[in-house]
Amino acid sequence: MGDGYSRLIKKIKKYNPNCDFALIEKAHNLSLEAHKGQQRESGDPFIVHPMEVANILADLELDCTAIVAGILHDIVEDTSYTIEQIRENFGDEVANLVDGVTKLGKIPYTTKEELQAENLRKMFLAMAKDIRVILIKLADRLHNMRTLKYMPPEKQIEKAKETLEIYAPLAHRLGISKIKWELEDLCLRYLDPKGYYDLVNKIAKKRREREAYISEIIKTIQEKTVEIGIDAHIEGRPKHFYSIYRKMVQQNKTIEQIYDLFAVRVIVTTVKDCYAVLGLVHEIFKPMPGRFKDYIAMPKPNMYQSLHTTLIGHEGVPFEVQIRTWEMHRVAEVGIAAHWKYKEGKSADDYDNKLAWLRQLLEWQKEMRDASEFMETLKIDLFTDEVFVFTPKGDVISLPAGSTPIDFAYAIHSAIGNKMSGAKVNNKIVPIDYVLQNGDIVEILTSSNVQGPSRDWLKIVKSSQAKNKINQWFKKEKREENIIRGKEMIEKELKKQGFTASQLFKPEWVDIILKKYTFATIEDLWAAIGYGALTANRVISRLKEEYRKTVKAEELAEQMAKLDDKKVRIRAKKVPENGVIVKGIENCLVRISRCCNPVPGDEIIGYITRGRGVSVHRKDCINIMNNIDGDNRLIEVAWYTANNVAYKADITIMAHDRTALLMEITNVIGEAKIPLKAINARTTKDQIAIMNLILEITNTEQLESIIKKIRKVDGVFEVSRNRQ
Repeated sequence: MGDGYSRLIKKIKKYNPNCDFALIEKAHNLSLEAHKGQQRESGDPFIVHPMEVANILADLELDCTAIVAGILHDIVEDTSYTIEQIRENFGDEVANLVDGVTKLGKIPYTTKEELQAENLRKMFLAMAKDIRVILIKLADRLHNMRTLKYMPPEKQIEKAKETLEIYAPLAHRLGISKIKWELEDLCLRYLDPKGYYDLVNKIAKKRREREAYISEIIKTIQEKTVEIGIDAHIEGRPKHFYSIYRKMVQQNKTIEQIYDLFAVRVIVTTVKDCYAVLGLVHEIFKPMPGRFKDYIAMPKPNMYQSLHTTLIGHEGVPFEVQIRTWEMHRVAEVGIAAHWKYKEGKSADDYDNKLAWLRQLLEWQKEMRDASEFMETLKIDLFTDEVFVFTPKGDVISLPAGSTPIDFAYAIHSAIGNKMSGAKVNNKIVPIDYVLQNGDIVEILTSSNVQGPSRDWLKIVKSSQAKNKINQWFKKEKREENIIRGKEMIEKELKKQGFTASQLFKPEWVDIILKKYTFATIEDLWAAIGYGALTANRVISRLKEEYRKTVKAEELAEQMAKLDDKKVRIRAKKVPENGVIVKGIENCLVRISRCCNPVPGDEIIGYITRGRGVSVHRKDCINIMNNIDGDNRLIEVAWYTANNVAYKADITIMAHDRTALLMEITNVIGEAKIPLKAINARTTKDQIAIMNLILEITNTEQLESIIKKIRKVDGVFEVSRNRQ
């Protein structure tokens, strides 16, 4: 047995000595056998990964079933074992957990985004049935992030972005701060390595000075708690790198301008002691106005409870104090894992209340057909900047920051939102687009004369819950209107993209769309577009794919055949300066098209323009595909290989930004004796350098050669030729 297994058994024995250790050993042996011969990118045997995942689950003190599923979580996805074999050997519960974290396979999705959206939908559905699914997934992602350095740079960025946008916010939603913090810091390391290491170095330089200052504060508070007879555990902790980095970016400050780089945590036995310590620290240090938050009386939706206050220290430096009980501390660290209903003494109702947000998320995602919209709305819903407002009766309602009275109305009940005529905030009439603030008392005015919500509300509301309920109303009450609206939106999009309905809406292609989005009739499709569940652009894009795959290939082949039948001969007496000759025509104005920038070696075709001669395109250029209109304006052209002509090639380079990057790339180009005609460079907020270069080259071989050389430059992870 390896180190991962022995560590796991020790951990479980501490909190669950009655665990079925024979089952865990059985799972370990099966995983070892199934993954035999497989290696991680790090070079470690694959078994290391599932055992580390199981250890992370044990740190959360999960039950034996979850840990067994953690050990087996990759078996179905990465080996020949099936879910049914898992069910046979380990029972339904383990099999369902493993199935919940297994990605969808062998299903044709048009885009990577669609596949990601469908995998997340599957995970959320499984998560709603058993929260342990997401706990296993978070443990899996955490270990993958810990070993991300072994992946190619482009994969590092892709995984770090997904983690920061989906998994870290999910960990926060579930209250698992220890996983959330580590994920965020790991993401920062790959998304902005320069910013991350600068921050690490600057904080490390003042570490001793800061630790001495914290120790003095802890000593002062500890002495006072002993005097009043309160047993308190007091510790100082530095703020996490990502939280400091985010504050620097949002407030446009340097590290020297951020003062509260650490917090003091006081852990006591009872809630009464929490408030006693609060009074004590306010006596010792001066509190900063407006910086006190009582999350004990008003817990966060992720179950977090503590008293927060910001104080001015002896040297005038602000610092935060968090005061909580040991039970609150456990919940703050592991969140839902401390409450889930499989543990003794926890009622299912209490558990379900804590996951109300997940039910809401599942409710709206059922209606969301468009992958990009699903992903965008999911990110908005998971990012948890919140505002807490009150009903006139004093009930607390949590909404996304930026919410309006309309969001509040639909959070109370859809019937209130649908009949809303106005709103009062703090007893004053406000416009419906008023942005709610913490502590506002909100009253919704309704009227029986109101016929329902306005479509304009969809542009105002912030919460996905409100958007979903408004869309549901239009879906149910305005079907005929939605069908008409959907058709109009399709017609508008067709016109915008230069197509007609007869070109794209072939019955067999429409059937593909209906099956893909599970619509029974085309009227259902129109209605879905009309009420916003699917965008017209997404439908047209999907139909265009079918169009290009069939019609365009046929039309192009037909026109090429016609050109060949003419058997025109090349008259090469006078070669144009750009090195392209038009078959059958002398002294013709010829220009290389900028949309696809063909170079010798590319298959090319000519297109007779109106008044500007013949434009030369690659045969697979989208503009050629889209402009075939049956009037025989295509003409055969050829490269005149004997003519030494330079052609413009447009390439894009993506790299991790660093000092001297551009210089090294231009040196590589210079050494290859390739003229660099233009360069446009920018850096994203994630410190990714994006460069567009225009080179003068003589053929595709030369272009491919320089692309290979640029790819070898340190930090470069993508070089591509730009073409339509």
